[in-house]
Amino acid sequence: MTKIVNLYQAKTQLSQLVKEASAGEEIIIAKGGKPAARLVALAVSKQPRKPGGWEGQVWMAEDFDEEVSVDELGAWYGQTPLIDRDDSA
Repeated sequence: MTKIVNLYQAKTQLSQLVKEASAGEEIIIAKGGKPAARLVALAVSKQPRKPGGWEGQVWMAEDFDEEVSVDELGAWYGQTPLIDRDDSA
């Protein structure tokens, strides 16, 4: 069943409305007589999450967390062009 309440009523009775919504009732909050929001219970996950599961499916380079040069970091932020410099000249 759907229950319609005005905004003032929703502010003054929020705890009760949340209790009703968590029990399965749909609450429509109206402002100026027009529906503005819907208060419903959150869907509860059926199974708890298990960490992991990507083993063997993800590859990461050995040097992924090494420091980067100032030029390389600037290139990420579009501040400097990333070019190979020939230091022998």
